Formats: sequence, C-alpha cells, structure tokens
Amino acid sequence: MNEPSRPDPDSLLRDVQQDEARARRGRLKIFFGASAGVGKTWAMLAAARDALAHGVPLTVGLVETHSRRDTAAMAEGLPQLPRKRCTYRGRELEEFDLDAALAFGATHEDALVLVDELAHSNVAGSRHPKRWQDVEELLAAGVDVWTTMNVQHLESLNDVVGGITGIRVRETVPDRVFDEADEVVVVDLPPDELLARLKAGKVYLPPQAERAATNFFRKGNLLALRELALRRTADRVDGEMLAWRRRNRVETVWPNREALLAAVAPGGHGETVVRRCARLAAQLDLPWHAVMVETPALQRLGPEARREALQQLKLAESLGATTATPSAPDAADGLVRYAREHNLSRLVLGRGRRRLPWQRPTVERVAALAGELDVVQVGTAGAPAPRAAGPAPAAEGAGWAGYAAAAGACVLTALAATPLRDVLELSNIVMIFLLAVVGVGLRFGRGPAVAAAFFGVALFDFFFVQPRFSFAVSDVQYLLTFGVMLAVALAIGQLTAGLKVQAAAAMQRERRVRRLYEMTRDLSAALLPAQVAEIGARFVAAEFGARCALYATDEHDELQRLPGGEAEADEGVVSWAFRHGRAAGAGTDTLPASRCLVLPLKAPMRQRGVLAIEAGDTAALGPETMRLMETCASLLAISLERLHYVDVAQQSALQIESERLRNSLLSAISHDLRTPLAALVGLADTLALAPPGPAPRGLVDAIRESARRMAALVGNLLDMARLQAGAVRLRRAWQPLEEVVGSALAACRPVLQGRPVTVVLADGLPLLSLDAVLFERVLVNLLENAARYTPAGSALAIRAEALDQTVRLVVDDQGPGLPPGREEALFEKFERGERESATPGVGLGLAISRAIVQAHGGTIHGANRLEGGRVAGARFTIELPRGTPPEDDGSAAAAADEDIR
Repeated sequence: MNEPSRPDPDSLLRDVQQDEARARRGRLKIFFGASAGVGKTWAMLAAARDALAHGVPLTVGLVETHSRRDTAAMAEGLPQLPRKRCTYRGRELEEFDLDAALAFGATHEDALVLVDELAHSNVAGSRHPKRWQDVEELLAAGVDVWTTMNVQHLESLNDVVGGITGIRVRETVPDRVFDEADEVVVVDLPPDELLARLKAGKVYLPPQAERAATNFFRKGNLLALRELALRRTADRVDGEMLAWRRRNRVETVWPNREALLAAVAPGGHGETVVRRCARLAAQLDLPWHAVMVETPALQRLGPEARREALQQLKLAESLGATTATPSAPDAADGLVRYAREHNLSRLVLGRGRRRLPWQRPTVERVAALAGELDVVQVGTAGAPAPRAAGPAPAAEGAGWAGYAAAAGACVLTALAATPLRDVLELSNIVMIFLLAVVGVGLRFGRGPAVAAAFFGVALFDFFFVQPRFSFAVSDVQYLLTFGVMLAVALAIGQLTAGLKVQAAAAMQRERRVRRLYEMTRDLSAALLPAQVAEIGARFVAAEFGARCALYATDEHDELQRLPGGEAEADEGVVSWAFRHGRAAGAGTDTLPASRCLVLPLKAPMRQRGVLAIEAGDTAALGPETMRLMETCASLLAISLERLHYVDVAQQSALQIESERLRNSLLSAISHDLRTPLAALVGLADTLALAPPGPAPRGLVDAIRESARRMAALVGNLLDMARLQAGAVRLRRAWQPLEEVVGSALAACRPVLQGRPVTVVLADGLPLLSLDAVLFERVLVNLLENAARYTPAGSALAIRAEALDQTVRLVVDDQGPGLPPGREEALFEKFERGERESATPGVGLGLAISRAIVQAHGGTIHGANRLEGGRVAGARFTIELPRGTPPEDDGSAAAAADEDIR
C-alpha cells in the first residue's frame, strides 16, 4: 500500500465526531454586509417569509428596524417573541428574551429564531454580556438561528476598520463565530446606491444621516469596507473548500485560488528560491508557503547544512510565508502531497541538475506525479552549489562503523550458508543474503545497505557459484541472477531505509503528542502556580533537553519568577517580551545574543507571564519545534489563567457572603436602634422645652446632640444597606444644579457656621436628570466631612462647569488633605481618614456618596490640592452625564416622573 495515500484513522474519527456534534447543534446563518444600510435585516426577513411559507416553524426573537419603513413592513405578519424589559440606570430598555427563545425551540422541532445585530452588547445584569453568546446558547440547544452583522464587528478586523474610518467600533464578535457559521450570505450594495439610500433617509433619520455622511459614510470608507467584507467571505469559503477536500481526500489541486509553494533545500539555491518567491507573492498579492521536506538524504547531511536549511525557513517566515517541515521518502512526493493538502497550485523551486545519468531532477519528478501543478523554476546562476548528500562530519565514525558492520554481516551470512550449499538451492541462499541486506538497512540505513548489496553479490559469486573461489562465471545465466539479486537488494535497502526514516518521524510525533497529552493532564490537576512551573520544566527537559524558567504576573501585574525552573534568563529580555507580547532572545530577531528564548504566555483573556527556555543551539530550531514550544507556552498560560480565575471565584464567593452578612447585620441593627433613638431624641427635645429644673441645661443639650448624632449614624447604616440591596430607586427629574447646591448649603448651615463658602457655578449649566433628594445627600456628606476634618473657620469652595459630555462639580477645602495612597480606599465602607480619631463617624459618608453618584451614571473621586508643591487641602470631583434635556422647561418630564411614581 502507498503509505501517504492511506486515510488517517484519527482524522476519520475526528470527522465522525464533528459530524455527530454538528447534527446535535443548531445551524447558524449570518447575513453579512460591509456596513449598515446595505439591506441585511431586510434580506433576512424576506428569506424568513419564504421559509414560513414552506412550513418552517420560526419566530422573530428580535429585529431592529431603526424606523425604516420598508424593514418594518417586511417584519409585519411574522410571529414575534415578546421582548424582555430591563431597567438600566433608571431607564426601561427592551432586550432579546433568551428564555422565551429557548422555550420556543423546546416546543417546536427544527425551530428557527431570527436575532438581529449579532454584535450587540446586552444590558448589564443579563445572562450573557454579548448577544452572540445568547446565539451560541440557542445553537447548543439545537435551535437554528439567523442573524446579521457587519464586517467592522469582526474582532480581527476591528483595528483595520478603525484605521480606515477613524472610528473604533466597541462591539465585536470573535472570528470563530463567523468561521463556524453553517452559512454566510453576503448582502452587498454599491457605495453610490448606499449613499443615495442614506441621503433619502432610508438608513438613518435625517439628523443622524447628516452626521453619518460626514464621518463614517464616505465613499472611500465604503469601498474599503466592501473589499474587506468580500475578502473575508472569500477566506471563509476557501477554508470550507479545504476542509471538504480533506474530508473527501481529493488528490488533485483545484486552481480556484492562486497561491505559491516554495521548496526549501540546503545550499544557496534555497535562499534564492525563498527571496524570489517572496517577491513574486508580493507582486501578485498572493499567500505563499515555504516547505522543507524531511527526506533520508536530508537527514544524512551534516548539522551545518541542516542549520542552513532551517535558517532559510526562518527567513521565509519573516517574509510572510507559512512554513512546515513534512517528512517523505522523496522530496517530490512530499512537495506534491503538501500542495494537494493545502490546494496550492503553483510550485516555485530552483533549477536542478542531474548528478547521475539515471537520476531525474525534482522538477521532472513533480511534473510526473502532479501534472495539474504549475512549476516555476528559479534561476540559480551565481548561487552557491547545493551540498551533496553524505555523512555528517561529526557522524563520520558512526558511518564507517555501519559499513564495517555491513561487511561483517555479509561475511557471517556467507559462513552460515556454506554448510547449506549442498542442502539448499542457490535461489534459497540468495534469499539469505537478501535478508542480511534488509537487516543492515534497518539497523544502519541506506548507505550500508547499498554496500551490503554489492558485497553480498560478490560473496555469493565467489563462494557459491561454479567455479568456486573465483569471480569467473561458468554459466551465463548466473549473470542474470547477479543482476536481479543486486537490483532487489538495492531496492530493498532503499525501501527499508526510507521506512526507517518515516517510522522514526512517526515515533517522534507520537512521542511529542503523548508528552503534550501528559502535560495537559498534569496541568488540569495543578492547584498552585508552582506546580504549573514544575510541570512545564519537566516537559521542556524531556522534550527539548533544555532548562526553563516560568515568570507569572502577581496581583499588581508585576512579573514574579516561580520556583521549579533552573534557566538563567536575562531580566531585560524577559521584561521586553512581557511588555510587547512577542518572543525575544535566542533564535529571534530581538535581542538574539541572549542565551534564552523567551516566549510570552498568552491566555484567552490576557497575558499571564513569560516562559524562558535555554534551548542550546537555537539556530537549529525548525518551525515545528518553535510551534511546539509556543504550544507549551500556551498550555502553561491557560493553566495559570485557570488558577487565577479559580482564586477570583473563591474570593468573590467569600466577598459576596461577607457583604450579604454585613448588609443583613446593618439592616437589623439600623431598624432595631432607630425606634429607641427616636424616642431618646424626642425625650431630649422635651427636656429642652421643659421649665428649668434641677437638671443642668448643658447636660440636656449634650444628650440631645449625642442622640441626634447617633440617629444620623444609624440613618447612614440603613441607607448603605438599602443601596447595597438595590432597594433604592431614583426619582429622576430634570433639575438645575443651582437648586440642589443651594438646598445642600441650607441643610448644612448649622455645621458651616463661621466658615466662608465660595460658590462659583458657570453660566449656562444644563439641566441634569437627578434625584434631587439623594444628590443633595451627596453634597451634604461632602460638606459635613469638610467641616469635620478641617480647621475651624477655614474656607470651602464649590465650583461647577459644563464639559462636552459631562458636568463637573468640585468641592475644595483647606484642611490637611487626604492620606497619601488611600484616596480611593476612603470610598469603601467603614473606611476613615484616620484609624483612631476623636472625630465621630463610622466611615459611611463617602461610600454612600459614591453609590448615589454611580446610580446616576456618574463618577466621584478624591485627591489632594497642591499649591507651591505642598498639600493645600482636599478636592472631591463629581462628573455627571449631561443627557438630552426636554425641549420645554422640564414640566412635562416632571409630570411623567410623577405618574411613574
């Protein structure tokens, strides 16, 4: 059997498993376009109408018409699921109801759900943050899904589109979702027609259309996006075609898409081929591959020649080629098989010469094996001649030992067969000599096997053919015997040596796969980063015979060396590789003088550290070895990320339980203490109003003040518990900021007595959508803190100004400032500026303020004011979103708010 053409059992099993998984999974159909307005939603709805007419059970999960009349008309009459209502920042929003879609799929066989805008981000608090994750859950449940998306939402093209249009799209979809789709329908529209639709108001409403026409919807942008969409779809179709060819084992190249394949070989010819193929690919704008076939002849070359060939592969990779090192008994066989597997229609190689009269150049052998391939011969005039195959200098002793063993085996065979000369026919004795040739080929390779064939024929003639002990032949027929014996011996030796090389390559790959499996299994059971480092060091030592060191990030994103590695890595190389996320050190183009090869540990979510490998002779590392090292680094990164998220999950669970217990305790204490405190305040007020008696007046005032302070603290505790539990709902109305500031100052008048307060509110401040009562509480807390922690009589200042998207409110004091390094910590619950202080308080004022500001969609932070390089006081800055106030004076919005209440 021809070994290269045999089907791979593992591949067959994998195909069967993929087919079974695909049968259980729903089918995904994407209507794909270059930009908004090309008609993706309309095309999806039109196809849905046709499917409904053919009896397909379908429903519209969510379709965004964007006020387009033709799209809305197309959606009429189609069954639709009710949308789920969500509250976000005080606003009622409608979202896709995933549970309703799953229920529809469970009650209908071959159900189809239409879900528009695959890249949409769901409202915070939804089951999945992205809509494409909702779609994946539907597909996993066996529900078919039709959806839409634009090319700018593909993750891999996001930065490209941003560079073209100048607008960075924040909502993206992973490329794998697009590539794994069962069907992609390109909805295309020429740019001029799209611009005409935009001008006619069929894409956006007139005000939006004007802004879009001047920014995103320019003809150059649309042309570039159209090309990107068509190219990305062509790439996907090309991948589907290659998968179909592999599954059906098509053995001819289909020239449906141009691509180049460069044949790399030791010597100056290989470098010439690589450089000219790179120029040709650049001129024709084609993808290209570079391949060095591992043949027995290549393995017999010395280490210098092999290193040279690997350097040529690295050169090709740096020039943009996809590189590989397949193994085959002959270079022509390996090139043809690789070209057919990857459907590469054009082969580029150097012009070869016949070394022996009966040898054919690789070009002719390729043409004989694959007539459908276009072969481009590169002129090699002036390039160094390729190296002749021969034993490596370092292995020369071992080569002579093989030839000596071949001669010894033939002599032993002749001695063993001599007693059998009168018992066996000469044809059977020939079989014994052929057996010796096979054994030599298996043990010592091709050269000793050829020598054994010639030496065996000579011994057979000398000892067993009449006249014996002479090389003369009495019967001419024996010449034919000698020729056949020599030919068979040479053929057997060649085949045996080739099979040995292939068996060695297969065993090496099997060993690597087994070690990778063992490494993955061990990493899945690791519980500590140190165990991950030990497992990685063990794999690197067993597979590459090298030492390594693993560096992982800590909670501050600083690299820390983990125990378990012995490699001595240069800290500068390690730091560079981590910062840039690229390989550095030995064997790369960055800091190649380093003794270590440093690989970044890139996990799915982020970079987790680096792996440093003392690889010895890194110049001899081929692409396969480099990919294996990168696979090792990827597995280590995934394991470290798994441990990180296990730790995060444990901490989050503990924090959630702590918060739940704390809020329950706060709520219970607040409710239990509020009644007696209210009674105590009431009694103190009664005593204050009573006629003077034996009780000192100062004592009564002290009781009343302490009770009120205690009531305020309990009120803060209760408010914090309610905010944490989400029980507080904002009663928003469009308010002028001046009124809120004024009411806060009025509420703090007793606290601020004797302190000058400067209020500077910029002219033209817009109305803000606020809960006036709660936001007044924020300002009261800030002013009370300023009065409590600053010297008596010191001034306060309140300033406000309007920015492009926000309104900024600043409260300054002239106190000692905030503790350095704890500016953000002060906004946590029960955090105070001083651990031990005579100033009353439990550290909830700033925490309540931040919770209220964040509920309004704003931000608040504190910092120290500097004057002359010294701290001049504290500054608290609040930024609130401006929003879009109503056209009237706000009475309509206030009335609507009152109705909602």
